[in-house]
Amino acid sequence: MACNGKCTQEVVYGVNLIENSALEDGLAGWAAVGACTALSVYEEEPAKVPTETINDVGDDYRPSGRYILASGRAGEGDGLRRAITAAALRPRVTYRVAGWISVGDGAEGGHAVRVNLRVDGGCVVEGGAVCAQAGRWTEIKGAFRLKERPCGAEVYVQGAPAGVDVKVMDLQVFATDRKARFKKLRKKTDKVRKRDVVLNFGSAASGISGASIRVMQMDSSFPFGTCINPGVIQIPGFVDFFTKHFDWAVFENELKWYHTEAQQGQLNYADSDALLDFCDRYGKPVRGHCIFWAVENTVQQWVKNLDNDQLTAAVQGRLTSLLTRYAGRFPHYDVNNEMLHGSYYRDRLGDDIDAFMFREAARLDPGATLFVNDYNVEAGNDPKATPEKYIEQISALQQKGAPVGGIGLQGHVTNPVGEVICDALDKLATTDLPVWLTELDVSESDVDLRADDLEVVLREAYAHPAVEGVIFWGCMQGHMWRQDACLINNDGTVNDAGERFVDLRREWTSHARGHIDSAGHFKFRGYHGTYIVQLATATGKVHKTFSVEKGGTPLVLDMNL
Repeated sequence: MACNGKCTQEVVYGVNLIENSALEDGLAGWAAVGACTALSVYEEEPAKVPTETINDVGDDYRPSGRYILASGRAGEGDGLRRAITAAALRPRVTYRVAGWISVGDGAEGGHAVRVNLRVDGGCVVEGGAVCAQAGRWTEIKGAFRLKERPCGAEVYVQGAPAGVDVKVMDLQVFATDRKARFKKLRKKTDKVRKRDVVLNFGSAASGISGASIRVMQMDSSFPFGTCINPGVIQIPGFVDFFTKHFDWAVFENELKWYHTEAQQGQLNYADSDALLDFCDRYGKPVRGHCIFWAVENTVQQWVKNLDNDQLTAAVQGRLTSLLTRYAGRFPHYDVNNEMLHGSYYRDRLGDDIDAFMFREAARLDPGATLFVNDYNVEAGNDPKATPEKYIEQISALQQKGAPVGGIGLQGHVTNPVGEVICDALDKLATTDLPVWLTELDVSESDVDLRADDLEVVLREAYAHPAVEGVIFWGCMQGHMWRQDACLINNDGTVNDAGERFVDLRREWTSHARGHIDSAGHFKFRGYHGTYIVQLATATGKVHKTFSVEKGGTPLVLDMNL
């Protein structure tokens, strides 16, 4: 229930709500979870202390090197806990969870360790998770938000199997300042997505100096899109929103193997052909989703019934059938969906099969960019899907000759992850591969909060130089996988989340007007994309088009009239 006591203090941003987290007072305030669990404090060897800083905590923050060891754990629920000041937790505010986690020496492999919040005696709120390993510190990056003010709150650190010791260094919970973050992102966006432009009218300057000029952006180099299906394209309200506000599309299920060949040998491309025709009619490119799906419960039964030789032949048949039929039609393909969470084909056919799928897809349709695609990588709450694991997977594929051309982050967002997304993107950017949010939906029943959360995700993505596009996983109520994520209601009206998206697209579009200077120049700073310039002269109006591409220096364009 909501707290009726003193919970009215103002939010203080960037201040750790877990007091004495650097352990100046030893174990004061901490308690063991589990009858056999023992807590003790240690000082890490200087060479092993992490050197990173946590985003937005403060420029002078450095890891302390002091940590708590939880030993003697008899189960995954055992660990350590600590009360935090409930009055400092405010509803509708996003809180970051940060710190470093490790496991005891001798523990083999990686082990999931989770940080959760328990409020009012029992309600569990996920705060983040890591895949912790012995001998190294892994930074935890999570986030949470409460809908009501709690009367009591405790932070729990749990997970890892029985007998595995858990180490915790500098655990922090702090409120994030949305306005301050957006201010940073706007500055970053200006640097990443805009460029100074000089329109040079040259020899015509003497005749048009002082003439009125208007510059209008026609489209953006950063596309937004949505998934579609045969039902939704029949709805006028959807078609209207789609054609006005989206640049790309992806098919929800109609290109997946279980749809195109539900029964062995009975190919059905009618739905995907119809959807392609729809997109062609409106000039929208389409992502190819997906050739295969690595998660076992998505594999049709007839495929599971094949022996390994037959399965190998079926995989080749699927590749040949799909990619020769649609060669050149899909600029992107998700080759084998969700390989961080599934391994059906690898388990059946060996470690090289995933790379073979990429190599063969590239041979059959060399113009397509081939993507890995997975979920939770940007969320900081899934030890199976960390940015590090994604990078390891990509590297392993590339070492086997797989031409991985892009990284797909599905982006099925529930928690308001905020700058946690930026942390993941920073790591993925080290691959030098383009990143797309391929299946974005932000699920929140309160449409005002949904709009706020959507804005967070879109601003983080748009401001990051590694991201090249965003595809929504639907947008219309009643026609989406997650119903609390829609942008338009089932009657076609645009809700607050949809309006926020439209407003952001408008913000990220450049228009300029003024007059030609005495040197025959017109200068402006604009977002990357295609423009039309309208010049009013004594003899009438002149129109010309031009493009603004990425670049660190001003773009000088000669406008030959």
